[in-house]
Amino acid sequence: MKLHEYQAKELLARYGVPVPNGKVARTPDEAEAAANELGGKVVVKAQVHAGGRGKAGGVKLASSAAEARAAAEALLGTRLVTHQSGPQGQPVNAVLVEEQFEIERELYMGVIIDNSAGMPIVIASASGGMDIEEVAEKTPEKIFRQAIDPTIGFQGFQARSLAFATGLDGDLNRPAVSLITALAKAFLENDGSLAEINPLAVTKDGRVLAVDAKFSADDNADFRHKALFELADRSQEDALEVEAKDAGIENYVKLDGNIGCLVNGAGLAMATMDAIQFEGGMPANFLDIGTQNDPAAVSAALKIIGADPDVKAVLINIFGGLARTDVIAQGLVDAIKGGLLPQPTVVRLAGTNVSEGMRILDESGLDLIRADGFAEAARKAVAAAS
Repeated sequence: MKLHEYQAKELLARYGVPVPNGKVARTPDEAEAAANELGGKVVVKAQVHAGGRGKAGGVKLASSAAEARAAAEALLGTRLVTHQSGPQGQPVNAVLVEEQFEIERELYMGVIIDNSAGMPIVIASASGGMDIEEVAEKTPEKIFRQAIDPTIGFQGFQARSLAFATGLDGDLNRPAVSLITALAKAFLENDGSLAEINPLAVTKDGRVLAVDAKFSADDNADFRHKALFELADRSQEDALEVEAKDAGIENYVKLDGNIGCLVNGAGLAMATMDAIQFEGGMPANFLDIGTQNDPAAVSAALKIIGADPDVKAVLINIFGGLARTDVIAQGLVDAIKGGLLPQPTVVRLAGTNVSEGMRILDESGLDLIRADGFAEAARKAVAAAS
């Protein structure tokens, strides 16, 4: 679950991370009032769940409250297209109005989960204000890391090591260590999957500030952080993914292709998408229905796929273990007869209760495209979509 920049800054500020003075605005009037309150010279930043806002025109400097109002008018109600948002862009429903200040240098600080180490890791670099992936590719020696051992937590010497490595020494060392420690604590206590300050600025008046901030929390921790997850902005998510979550379908991800997929098991789902691409097609979604033994749930999942205007054909690839293929078959029949799945549909069933599943399909009278093997199913789906 992603937070907007202003939400991430509010969270980090509660832990002691210094952030610029600013106010969120949802109307031009509010932006103008915020700019007046901040002295007139401000930055107006579109609040979207995508990076690269500055290059896309989503960050505007204003030297007066009137200019701040004009900047907000230009942004609010639009869709901002960045290199991370995709061509459809993200809706701008709010802007963050912040004080301007002179920056002496920019750094990077972040915390992520390192799956290879099996623990969180704090990352720091003196090269801030640019994509950390670009820094890692071109100048990997400029990236410094400290792993957070879950048995002892993040230690003071680790924060000092990162501060010194990135040139935050002298009078800057104490506030830098405090900031890094607070960032790590915010990440750990809120079950973060990403906490990022980019850039972390050293201002000409000697402050260390989080100029920009991102925070994402582990979706599986929603029951532990009810108030945090209530901050989620559903307008920033794909409409079909939102509908899928509302229907209790947790493993649906919208993709760019035209072949809808319903599969049980994440590994089989990935292999199915690979098979489709091997045959020259493109999957329209990832959907692992899991061990689902409720026909209504199957129909609900197929409704999501069928409602996608990009989907030209559907591939149902089920290898039943704990999942019963007869339940999948019944859910499919119910979805098509209920008008939820108008696209041509390829079905490959194998495993538990497959004979009963085949009987249900045979007796349904539906015009389904049947496949016996994995490769055959992908080939027929690609042909049906074209």
